[in-house]
Amino acid sequence: MRIIRLPIALACALILLAPSLRAQNRPRNPLAELRLHIATSPSTPHHRVSAVAWLDPLGNTPVATLAPQSHYTLLQKNRTFIPHLQVVPVGSVVQFPNADPFFHNVFSLFDGKRFDLGLYEAGKTKSVTFSRPGVSYIFCNIHPEMSAVIISLSTPLYSVADASNALDLRNILPGDYRLHIWVEGALPGSLQSLSRDLHLAAGATDLGNVSVPIATNTTHTNEFGNAYDRQPGSPY
Repeated sequence: MRIIRLPIALACALILLAPSLRAQNRPRNPLAELRLHIATSPSTPHHRVSAVAWLDPLGNTPVATLAPQSHYTLLQKNRTFIPHLQVVPVGSVVQFPNADPFFHNVFSLFDGKRFDLGLYEAGKTKSVTFSRPGVSYIFCNIHPEMSAVIISLSTPLYSVADASNALDLRNILPGDYRLHIWVEGALPGSLQSLSRDLHLAAGATDLGNVSVPIATNTTHTNEFGNAYDRQPGSPY
């Protein structure tokens, strides 16, 4: 076997170039990222909004499914739902434990999931399966001050607004998507107008400020469509 001997200078040069050649051959990050910032009107300095943005794939754009975890909980304590906002995968079962020393009656009449759990006492738990995508506004038929939102999604491509009202969706395969934005308190019809089709290429896409009009005075009825017959602060 014939051994080819390289000049020492050439061999050293190849050794020094090897890391650079490997870096050039290394594949670039093929994923996309989407950023946006919620700007509400009327605006309030340092006001944090509850907002979620998510992407549904269009056409042949692939996307992984969002697998349910073992359990989700919306706790009722001190006449408050905890947490106020929760994102769950479609098919998830959410537990509604009553940790207050009095009755609650949890209900939702919205398209995300319609249900009425009826009256149940302290220490009891009831559950609901969120079997379809959508936004569910949750209330108590006894305590009008109690409210929460559960958003059930079939996509893992979502983001919840941070303390600066910014949303950052990462690890997105390049392709075509439908962007949906939900902001608590948005005026009727505004949320639908915020949806748009996007083509996302590898790298970061920044939509900048997304202006959302917010209702300054909102009330809700009980599960029968009537006004509550008690005032907040009642012991029941």
